[in-house]
Amino acid sequence: MDSFVELYRASNALEAHALKGALEQQGVMVRLLGEALAGGTGELPVDSQEVGLLVQRRQLDKANAVLEQYHQSQAPWQCPSCGEQNDGHFETCWRCGGVPQR
Repeated sequence: MDSFVELYRASNALEAHALKGALEQQGVMVRLLGEALAGGTGELPVDSQEVGLLVQRRQLDKANAVLEQYHQSQAPWQCPSCGEQNDGHFETCWRCGGVPQR
């Protein structure tokens, strides 16, 4: 049986599940660690609410490639139509509806 290693610590369960879905779409098996602590919001330190994503050691290279794509998609971008700066999670410019050139 292949051992699992930590790939990433998501800031919350929502981010963890988004990444888990992206990894699983690429055939990477994922386990989440610390997901149940979200119920302690407000009572526990903020860093204890992070959710670890664990992947099989043999799939680490593939998982890192998916993680890199995720980080690139979260990067801010400048609209080629109007020049407005947009957060990475926007698929279109909030100001004019333009699309990024990625």
